[in-house]
Amino acid sequence: MGKTKTILVAPLHWGLGHATRCIPIIQTLLDYNFKVIIASDGGALALLRKEFGDLESIELPSYDIRYPKKGKLFKWKMLLKLPKIKKIISKENEIVEQLVSEGKIQGIISDNRLGVRSNKIPSAYITHQLNVLSGFSTKFSTKAHQNIINKFDECWVPDIEGESNLSGILGHLKTATFPIKYLGVLSRMKKLELIIRYDILVILSGPEPQRTLLEELLIKELRGKNKSVLLVQGRVESIQKKEQLDNITRFNYMTSEELEKAINESEIIVSRSGYTTIMDLATLNKKAFFIPTPGQFEQEYLAKRMKGLLFAPFCKQDEFTFEKLKGIELYKGLQIENEPPNYKELLNLFESK
Repeated sequence: MGKTKTILVAPLHWGLGHATRCIPIIQTLLDYNFKVIIASDGGALALLRKEFGDLESIELPSYDIRYPKKGKLFKWKMLLKLPKIKKIISKENEIVEQLVSEGKIQGIISDNRLGVRSNKIPSAYITHQLNVLSGFSTKFSTKAHQNIINKFDECWVPDIEGESNLSGILGHLKTATFPIKYLGVLSRMKKLELIIRYDILVILSGPEPQRTLLEELLIKELRGKNKSVLLVQGRVESIQKKEQLDNITRFNYMTSEELEKAINESEIIVSRSGYTTIMDLATLNKKAFFIPTPGQFEQEYLAKRMKGLLFAPFCKQDEFTFEKLKGIELYKGLQIENEPPNYKELLNLFESK
């Protein structure tokens, strides 16, 4: 592997999942003697700056995705935002082409940032959504996304290729018009044999206002119960804050190392059914209860898939009660037989041009 090539790694800021699953990718690049520049915005960029404080970073324009309070309006809100999103994509591409023309980067890994690409250097696109579920418009949204993927040299899917996969129809196509490489289940976490300290760990993330709405609901349902609860808000701020609400210990955020320890020390996990969270919990073989973000078809599909595989139960946000957690006993917990990718072969992409 070359020692001087610099790779731009740019995850989408839509919650923290895209950023956290890039952590093992960034670490691997560094292990193979690549230089790395991080590019994102908001909490995703703040998180990666905390994880990799020595690396150069660039703030990209924000897609500014917010969920409406009524989930069923989300798709229409996204359609209204398309003109703005197109401008952001163009701006992203301008920034990238400037970096390329100045010779600052020799390769790109974009995790769902649509404009972070260049025809002049090798570009890989990370996504688990080869099919984009959006209700009656699924065919249109899938076609639009695949048209974007086609502009990259390779598509990297964080899942295994075989039938015992996590993403189901999201990350698997019968036929593809672009090269796909499966990364295996990507996680920054490792399974540790630790004593259980918490009955329930709540992991929050995702765009507002739904993140806050779920936090308020869970505090209402879990506070005062005879259970020790650890709640991580998923709000990456300059200073880590800790507070006690009766039986609930609340942190604004945790580093990867702290969250890994917390998950290993917890009996059950309550969270959104975001794909990165599912990969983390499957890596750690954890029991979980999922509450999909209202109106997000992908999370609803993944929650139903986890239930169908007897991995974990779920319910709609407005239907959650403390009593529903008792149903976890009937499920085996998340698990996956994972083979790590051949990173040397994968990273050959950046030696090819």
